[in-house]
Amino acid sequence: MATGADVRDILELGGPEGDAASGTISKKDIINPDKKKSKKSSETLTFKRPEGMHREVYALLYSDKKDAPPLLPSDTGQGYRTVKAKLGSKKVRPWKWMPFTNPARKDGAMFFHWRRAAEEGKDYPFARFNKTVQVPVYSEQEYQLYLHDDAWTKAETDHLFDLSRRFDLRFVVIHDRYDHQQFKKRSVEDLKERYYHICAKLANVRAVPGTDLKIPVFDAGHERRRKEQLERLYNRTPEQVAEEEYLLQELRKIEARKKEREKRSQDLQKLITAADTTAEQRRTERKAPKKKLPQKKEAEKPAVPETAGIKFPDFKSAGVTLRSQRMKLPSSVGQKKIKALEQMLLELGVDLSPTPTEELVHMFNELRSDLVLLYELKQACANCEYELQMLRHRHEALARAGVLGAPAAAAVGPTPASAEPTVSESGLGLDPTKDTIIDVVGAPLTPNSRKRRESASSSSSVKKAKKP
Repeated sequence: MATGADVRDILELGGPEGDAASGTISKKDIINPDKKKSKKSSETLTFKRPEGMHREVYALLYSDKKDAPPLLPSDTGQGYRTVKAKLGSKKVRPWKWMPFTNPARKDGAMFFHWRRAAEEGKDYPFARFNKTVQVPVYSEQEYQLYLHDDAWTKAETDHLFDLSRRFDLRFVVIHDRYDHQQFKKRSVEDLKERYYHICAKLANVRAVPGTDLKIPVFDAGHERRRKEQLERLYNRTPEQVAEEEYLLQELRKIEARKKEREKRSQDLQKLITAADTTAEQRRTERKAPKKKLPQKKEAEKPAVPETAGIKFPDFKSAGVTLRSQRMKLPSSVGQKKIKALEQMLLELGVDLSPTPTEELVHMFNELRSDLVLLYELKQACANCEYELQMLRHRHEALARAGVLGAPAAAAVGPTPASAEPTVSESGLGLDPTKDTIIDVVGAPLTPNSRKRRESASSSSSVKKAKKP
């Protein structure tokens, strides 16, 4: 006797899903056997990506339905979103070979071109680009009353205006076509000057009272000077071009050094002002009574620049703080200044970390601030002395070269740092002594020379700290 498994095997319905898994046959399995078969076959149809092929390339070969790639190229998509050309059953608009004339031509020339039959008889479409210059026309009476000039005859003026109408004020072409044999030889500037002078005269004469006039103005003298300057610039020799470039470079160097020197002088002035302000403040504190000292400080505290000495931080926040933290140097002080400050304190016999009482902390901070200010002033003084000596030697070199016209003995004596020796034009040639002649402000300091000078100034300031 046949069982349910045999029936499923005959009808090819087997599978773990549905009622078939329990061994019973449902009504759907008997009615739609092909649907189950096709579903099973579609699920089992899979394609494996070949080894070595990228995923993107493999995705281009198969569609979402996992169909095999077509043998022939086919376009099953919708195509463009909008159709490029709609080809209908309407009649094509006829074209016709027809003649046309250009209004810009005065000779009546006839031309032919293809055009739609519906546009026959219309004007030439490009005629709107025919723009002409409105050249004024004068009468015989106006010329005799307002436009007469002894250097120009009426026939020559008429010839100029006729060419201006023909060539639309292209004065280079007008100058080329000008009749220099019959009339006097004129330049382009002369022709422009005469034309615009007549236009301005006629505009003034024909103007209605109370209207704003736009009178054309042409400066012939300026135009001649401009062309002359361009011709000189063009005719320069290579030696002159090289010399001009050299002088421009030297000028930039001089300006840069001048700015650097002005900046150094401003910094020096700030230091001097800070020193004077600190001294005045100390003098005022000594004269004031001790009871009114805090009020005096708050009321008359002068504005001291930030570069004056050391600016110690104020611990005014809530909470417990150590008094020794007020003696800690801020991070704005460099290591070089810290070492110089320690050396000066050791030579003065001052302990580097004293007992942090209220009075000692205040006095110790003021002492270090004054020492740093003294160090900066001595360093600035050494810079000024170095620049003064350098300018003195340069002045002597210029005097020996005969540029200044003064003996070398005139350089003896203090020369202000802002004084710049004047250089005559005879010494600006390209010769080996040019560097010593042009550089009147002073050569920029190299890093090595700056370090040597700063170390020397720091050692001299340490040695002189004990002196009153």
